[in-house]
Amino acid sequence: MYPKKTHWTSEVTPELHGSNVVVAGWVWELRDLGKIKFIVVRDREGFVQITLKAGKTPDHLFKIFSELGKEDVVVVKGIVESSKIAKSGVEIFPEEIWVLNKAKPLPLDIWSETPDLATRLKWRSVDLKRPRNLAVFSTASAILRAIRDVMYEEGFVEVFTPKIIVTSTEGGAELFPVMYFERVAYLSQSPQLYKEQLTASLERVFEIGPAYRAEKHNTDYHLNEFISVDAEAAFMDYNDIMDILEKLVKRVISTITTVAHRLEEAGLKPLLEISKIPRVDYDEAVERLRQLGYSISWGDDLNVEMQKALTKFYGPVYFLVHFPASLRPFYTKRKEGDKSESYDLIINGIEVASGATRVHRRDELEEEMKRRGLDPRLFESHLAVFDYGMPPHAGFGLGFNRLVAALLGLDNVRHATLYPRDRYRVEP
Repeated sequence: MYPKKTHWTSEVTPELHGSNVVVAGWVWELRDLGKIKFIVVRDREGFVQITLKAGKTPDHLFKIFSELGKEDVVVVKGIVESSKIAKSGVEIFPEEIWVLNKAKPLPLDIWSETPDLATRLKWRSVDLKRPRNLAVFSTASAILRAIRDVMYEEGFVEVFTPKIIVTSTEGGAELFPVMYFERVAYLSQSPQLYKEQLTASLERVFEIGPAYRAEKHNTDYHLNEFISVDAEAAFMDYNDIMDILEKLVKRVISTITTVAHRLEEAGLKPLLEISKIPRVDYDEAVERLRQLGYSISWGDDLNVEMQKALTKFYGPVYFLVHFPASLRPFYTKRKEGDKSESYDLIINGIEVASGATRVHRRDELEEEMKRRGLDPRLFESHLAVFDYGMPPHAGFGLGFNRLVAALLGLDNVRHATLYPRDRYRVEP
């Protein structure tokens, strides 16, 4: 029977010189130099070198070495020794090695970046062994924790709203139909209406969960299933929510800096510095883009190229505020004339979050629905809540996969998604 793992590979440091440890993971590399042989073992946290030396290592371990292959699952018990030669400054001299499972030759090369994205996604579970992916998704977990910490600090309550709904949340967005017993229902594309309703009781709520959009995009920044971070707060407006988002982004970037060395070793270029996030009026952004030669009219939405162009003026992170009301959902509060109390959060040219002050009076909400050709009767169960004391409120929706991609410098949101679901991909 093999012993339990006592240390992650990253915890095996020169300070443990002379200690007995047990590591467990996968064979990443094998090197045979005759009387001395090396096994590089990988786990989630990194690598450690196992050194077999004639006269020092038990003889039967050399036979085990001769039968090892890459990605075999192993447990190694041994003595730690500091080393000036080993890459990490430390090595383990094994007393025993257990082979828990043999691996067949892999269907793709995880030791380089050569396979194309489609091939990598086809064999995603294998591709996730790649050190770059381990760094990305370990960091994504830390980012998620940082987001939760900020929301709890700001007095928000975490909630979970239904993902099976009977009508569109935003009106017009395509939905995925599902059979719900004897009737047709839909997968939710946003918890928007539920979280607004919850401000009338819990006041400040947030949710982290999946969302579904049946839009026929096939871009580097769109998925049909994604993780959404949503928040809504009573007695706040869009400026208050931007303040919270700014705190959130700064906390997340601070978190990333603590693992920057691992990300950079994996070939990533994360965003590590941020000052105060500027708030750029839509009108100003349009004027700047015209100066740069873009053909854009007032009332047009900005595309990724335009958003990236604006980083020349405002840096890698900025808010775009006061969009035309026509570009926003029916529940967005108007500011003056045709503008609205709304914003987008842009990071490295990618829109990662969007939000606004919401309409909190029923008559105004019905009027906005009618302006957009929506029938208020279809939203009666939602509108009824506004008859019983709906407070002023504001909130945001943030695409978690996009956030990770934008902050880590990934060129495709699929790199920040464990098992992407897009127009052409529903497996693995």
